[in-house]
Amino acid sequence: MKLASVRLIAADIKSMVSFYEMVTDLEAESLAIGSAETVRLWKEGSAEPGANRTAYVEFQVDNIDAHYERLKDKVPLVHELKTMPWGTPSIMLDISSWRSSGVDCGIKLQKRS
Repeated sequence: MKLASVRLIAADIKSMVSFYEMVTDLEAESLAIGSAETVRLWKEGSAEPGANRTAYVEFQVDNIDAHYERLKDKVPLVHELKTMPWGTPSIMLDISSWRSSGVDCGIKLQKRS
């Protein structure tokens, strides 16, 4: 078995893609984003944009310091750059100001080990 993707459902895909491209500095082609219209094809009540805050999308990066400097004034932080108890330097971004996209999950960047 191979994981294909973790899909995020967004009310506003354009806003969501812009946000993730800004944060990751990558083209959105690698993102799995579904629209609220897609959800209509599924069982009723199975997904709703922005309905829960239990998901965090984590990215590993080679230079956490550079990403921190690039993002700290663009996106509010849940926590500043710090080393977690298990030894991994990371930052966590607060995307609440981007909730107009209809996605309610966190973004975490951590140093690639």
